[in-house]
Amino acid sequence: MRFLPVNLDALLVELANLDETLALFTALQAEPIAGVEEMIPAARTLLIRYRPSAIDRQTLVDAIAQRDLSQRQAQDSRRVEIPVYYNGEDLDEVAALLGISREEVIQRHTSADYEVAFCGFAPGFGYLTGGAGFLVPRRPTPRTRIPAGAVALAGEFSGVYPKASPGGWQIIGVTPLQMWDLARPEPALLRPGYKVRFRDAGALPPGGLPAPRQPENTVAVGPHYLEVLSPGLQTVLQDLGRAGHSDQGVSESGALDRSALRAANRVVGNDSACACLEVVLGGLSFVCHGRTIIAITGAQTPIRVTSACGLQWQADNYQPIELDRGDRVSLGAPQAGLRSYLAIRGGFQVDPVLGSLSYDSLAQIGPLPLKAGDRLGFNEVSGGSSVSVTENPTFALPTTIDVVTLDVVMGPRSDWFTEAAIELLSNQPWRVTAQSNRVGIRLEGDVALQRCKHDELPSEGTSVGAIQVPANGQPVLFLADHPLTGGYPVIASVASYHLDLAGQIPINAKIRFNPIRKFAELQANTSFSTAAAKDIS
Repeated sequence: MRFLPVNLDALLVELANLDETLALFTALQAEPIAGVEEMIPAARTLLIRYRPSAIDRQTLVDAIAQRDLSQRQAQDSRRVEIPVYYNGEDLDEVAALLGISREEVIQRHTSADYEVAFCGFAPGFGYLTGGAGFLVPRRPTPRTRIPAGAVALAGEFSGVYPKASPGGWQIIGVTPLQMWDLARPEPALLRPGYKVRFRDAGALPPGGLPAPRQPENTVAVGPHYLEVLSPGLQTVLQDLGRAGHSDQGVSESGALDRSALRAANRVVGNDSACACLEVVLGGLSFVCHGRTIIAITGAQTPIRVTSACGLQWQADNYQPIELDRGDRVSLGAPQAGLRSYLAIRGGFQVDPVLGSLSYDSLAQIGPLPLKAGDRLGFNEVSGGSSVSVTENPTFALPTTIDVVTLDVVMGPRSDWFTEAAIELLSNQPWRVTAQSNRVGIRLEGDVALQRCKHDELPSEGTSVGAIQVPANGQPVLFLADHPLTGGYPVIASVASYHLDLAGQIPINAKIRFNPIRKFAELQANTSFSTAAAKDIS
């Protein structure tokens, strides 16, 4: 095993092949290590996120190093048959790469069982191994859009795209099955360990396949609600996220500035984990139908309240705001910061999706972004008072003219880059571009980062804060809605204590990365005993 740093609460275990990765994954599932909170298996790596207050990194590395990889425990052997119309635009190219006919590609692809090794990239996307045993390179240039249901090959894997998205896999066909459907008790059709058999469905029907069902906001609204007049650039519900669904390819998501969300809830007397409205660049305007108390934290945002009889006043951030029936609230453009958080006493009346009210913009899971005319119900609470009137931002909110310093942990793939690139990462300021969103901050520097290793990186788990470097050498800083797995090397990760700050950096501001230590592999203590490993399990 090779142990690589990821963050202050995460590490990457690199193994020889997929079989060893799955063997370690199942071994750690069978005998968990106290303090490990999440494991994301991939082609040759296992990403492990842990709680430092429960176990220190060296003890964790030593315990993992003692695990037996010689046997892999049996997983769920449920079988799924996937009908395929083999009309993919890359089918002939795949046949040429393999040196066989397109008919033989189809025959071999349908003649043996595949197994779901792991899920990632998008909810419901399973990486399938075995079967025909094809080894097919990704496309040199990824497509900007691959349709939902596309059956594709890349490396040693087969897969089915659950929704339309960019991608570099070779398309050989399409299936009518919906790989991800929140209307099902188990949304993901494929889970790790499932067996899969592809079946040739013949010719594609005239008119093609029907479009997949789209989610809708259908929650009934009671007598107390906020009527949205304008949602601004984007307003979504966010809480602390939906942990525990990585086996379906679902990331945690959640508020980008968690300290601001917790503060807003404390001001109105809610549990600090309650869902808030996350508002990007102000612009939200609504009328309150009912009596309640709200609080708005995060970005330094002007707040104007207009009563039903026309009286106006300016309210303060981080303070309770009492609203009566007919009051109108409008948020202006932030003077500093990017995202505001609006909490309402008693919480919003919205049904959770997979246990959370967070909207995941990449996976498109959770209550949809607000639009003009929406009615957002809330629980009216008649008694009590605000709990905290002393809340303040936990850091200085950045503006567009600032250079924001973010501490970073080097790794796990720092050694894929030249020494000049390592120096450039910290010495060069990086501008936040307008293409940034909840998935990640797209950065632009005068000089691109160069790699010294140009191999194709097998897909591996990624974490919030990861600084991934695509082929153009311009980094992307992953935020809460990032994909679970990625195929570009991660040069470093923003330290966990600076993630809230990263979520507040506005467009055109600049970032300077500050490595808190040099990259170095983590070494296991060979004297660590097997008995000690069992003691912490």
